[in-house]
Amino acid sequence: MNCCAFIPRRAALVVGAALLAGASLAQAQAIRNFPRFALRGEVEFGQPPQVTLNSQAARLSPGTRIRGQNNMLQMSGALAGQKWVVNYTLDMNGQLHDLWLLRDEEAAVKPWPKTLEEARSWTFDGQGWTKP
Repeated sequence: MNCCAFIPRRAALVVGAALLAGASLAQAQAIRNFPRFALRGEVEFGQPPQVTLNSQAARLSPGTRIRGQNNMLQMSGALAGQKWVVNYTLDMNGQLHDLWLLRDEEAAVKPWPKTLEEARSWTFDGQGWTKP
């Protein structure tokens, strides 16, 4: 058997892997849809579960999900000492439950509510907010 017969197969595998990697990168930059009651804030991560939210002490809930700028899950311990602009939701105990570390273009979307009162009184269209 000639070993050269396998070269086209290998080349196809390399090209296919490169295309998949490119598609994954494009998907990572896709528009993320945030839930209606996701609020905007600035979080500084301490030693889990401690964080500072908008300059006030806060806690991460058990089972907190933190999504990075590429929408992949992040571990809170790896973010210790870092400060991020985020969209977030709270659990029923008032602890941070879902956090999205925002990319620059996402953080630039304004207005975005920073309190539950603002979220209740503003209009949400699925992508952004309108003040009354």
